[in-house]
Amino acid sequence: MLDTLVSFASRGLTQGSWGTWIAYMLVVTQLTIFTVTLYLHRSQTHRGVDFHPVLAHFFRFWSWLTTGMVTKEWVAIHRKHHAKVETEEDPHSPQVYGIKKVFWDGVALYRDASHNLDDMEKYGRGTPGDWIERKLYTPHAYTGPAVMVVINFALFGFVGIAMWAIQMIWIPFWAAGFVNGIGHWWGYRNFESADTSTNLSPWGVWIGGEELHNNHHAFPSSAKFALRKWEFDIGWAAIRLFEMVGLAKVLRVAPTLDVRPNVNLPDMDTVKAVLAHRFHIMSDYFRGVIAPTLRDEAGKAGAGLKALPRKLRKALGNGGRWLDNASRERMTAFTEKHPQLRTVCEFRARLAALMERNGRNADGMLEGIKEWCREAEATGIRTLADFAVRLKGYRVVGDH
Repeated sequence: MLDTLVSFASRGLTQGSWGTWIAYMLVVTQLTIFTVTLYLHRSQTHRGVDFHPVLAHFFRFWSWLTTGMVTKEWVAIHRKHHAKVETEEDPHSPQVYGIKKVFWDGVALYRDASHNLDDMEKYGRGTPGDWIERKLYTPHAYTGPAVMVVINFALFGFVGIAMWAIQMIWIPFWAAGFVNGIGHWWGYRNFESADTSTNLSPWGVWIGGEELHNNHHAFPSSAKFALRKWEFDIGWAAIRLFEMVGLAKVLRVAPTLDVRPNVNLPDMDTVKAVLAHRFHIMSDYFRGVIAPTLRDEAGKAGAGLKALPRKLRKALGNGGRWLDNASRERMTAFTEKHPQLRTVCEFRARLAALMERNGRNADGMLEGIKEWCREAEATGIRTLADFAVRLKGYRVVGDH
């Protein structure tokens, strides 16, 4: 009898090996990742996809069992992040709190944000409020993880408790720390969005596609995060699989930006494209106008221009928005010495202001674009004139 109890405590009911333990951990942790990215993030927060009630409730149950997170709180905190991104009111911006704080202590920031009941009501609207949510999932959020530790111990003995500990830190580390922290600090950017979001990898697999964080910030309501041909979003692959068997309905994906040839004047199709794809267009401007101008100036000026720090070169694409005062002054002084570069940067600023100012005035936007294109072509700067021609032809296709 004693031997049986010792064996149970050591290895649980499964009497599993290392291979069994690893396989179990991969399954349960990745299932939790999918619960967060598919249900909490893409479905509940941004309404990009709806899931069949049976599947949606499984996600709710699994979230309760393995994380103790309350759907309304998670949704509210993330919606506020988008609404107040990179400001003092952002619940977890590395620009505000510093990368170390967000990466290592993101759970504390999440917990602090969840205590703001006004925000929970304001940003958490539309989340489940049925009987089981009111009576179990919300008031007894930590009962789920307590049940999980019992399950793990029963299956694997004391090793199961170690597995449970890993499960408990999985989402706080990868979501609260890695995505919210590193995803606003390091990586590549497809879109010059109004924040510091980055794509951590073009292949979103390990954390459910959340690696494509800059793409998500550019198009928050899109159920699909991969927006370039070479990118892969495993979360989107799962959604399509669920859709094929009738368990999911895709509501929104990012529209595609197309260019019409031989458009002499901007029109309302141009306006729609600018409103829908402003971050994409600003990225195009940097790659097609500012970067070539910078290279051309480098050819003329020699090593002095080439020595401009990479951070400042990249900052030309957003007007130095995220630079400190000293770096911004250095960037401004640099552009003042190179008139052509200064001109294209000024036109970038004017275009950005035009998009910001006339977001709800289509007629004003159209007249502003016409004037911008006319003056850009009159500068005699080839890259700027070429971009003006391209801007006129922009249109949106494949909008859902």
